Amino acid sequence: MKRKNPKHVHAYETQHGKRVWYYRPPGGKKVRILVGDGVLPWSPSFLAALEAARADGKPAELGAGRTQPGTVNAAIISYYQSSAFKDGLAKSTQSNRRAILDRFREDHGGKRVALMHAAALQNIFNAKAPAAQRNWKKALRGWLDHCLSLGMIRTDPLRDVKLTKMKTVGHHPWEARECEQFEKRHTVGTRARLAYELLLQAGQSRCDVVRMGRQHIRGKEMSMRRQKTDVPFYVEVTPRLMAAIEAMPSSNHLTFLTTEQGKPFSAAGFGNWFRDRCREAELPERCTSHGLRKAAATYLAEEGATDHQLMAWFGWTSVSQAQVYTKAANRKRMARAAAKLISGTGIGSPSDPVSQDAMQDIDIARGGK
Repeated sequence: MKRKNPKHVHAYETQHGKRVWYYRPPGGKKVRILVGDGVLPWSPSFLAALEAARADGKPAELGAGRTQPGTVNAAIISYYQSSAFKDGLAKSTQSNRRAILDRFREDHGGKRVALMHAAALQNIFNAKAPAAQRNWKKALRGWLDHCLSLGMIRTDPLRDVKLTKMKTVGHHPWEARECEQFEKRHTVGTRARLAYELLLQAGQSRCDVVRMGRQHIRGKEMSMRRQKTDVPFYVEVTPRLMAAIEAMPSSNHLTFLTTEQGKPFSAAGFGNWFRDRCREAELPERCTSHGLRKAAATYLAEEGATDHQLMAWFGWTSVSQAQVYTKAANRKRMARAAAKLISGTGIGSPSDPVSQDAMQDIDIARGGK
């Protein structure tokens, strides 16, 4: 005789033929029971996951309560409860990394964390695309640092894992002709042009651009903290940016940019809206809001900005992020210098480096290199 499922437990078949389990008490919300493929009801691992799903209506923490100490499950649950995870990561980052770690423990939750080794992780990474490998490494990095700090593991198994080289350079930095095309279609006085100038002149991510308002401007400087990392950044309000701001009708909104309904944009909503404005300008799909941030960093680096100047402007915490742009700019300058040597004209320096006190527009369309 077939045994019934535990009380208030239901199973469903996905379109891919995978069985998923949920716990839903009367009047309560449905909570996913995180178990691996083939795990049967009433088994110890299933009951451990069910116990977590019952706890306070919170999302199922696989193995919470009955998880064996020293397992991957226990180590990940401990990490979720740590200050490094709860206080040290932005909510969006927590969500992204939790999704990866939950998938990892679905397959390996019952294994001993102390026995984890580089070869096993390398096999997991080899089955993933290069971009996914990097996301997994970021997620596992924080968790393994937590394990190392508590003595759950003695050596870092992620240290010797090799990632597949990326064939892409990421988001496309806008070119001069693309900037000109957008500016021709969206003139000063439109929301699209204001969004464009905020992205290019301030050079920040869309999640920060949608929060910008007059309250962040003091004199000729705009200062905020990045939503993702809480790192402060300081940018000059260039004449072009101020002209785009002043050209808009006055309002009582706390943000420069609002939807048609007069509400602040979400980061994702703004990205979709700006994508439509790029299509109106008949720009290729490679032109994105983040591409303007990269264009701004490229321009400032080529104008002579140092690593630490770029870090202060863009709110980066690692000098390696700035060196991506300064190294590329230095290669261009050295190539130009070599050309001048060949022609016998000598080597010059940037005519108007950004490190000088004079404030400059980021004008890729008419002054960028």
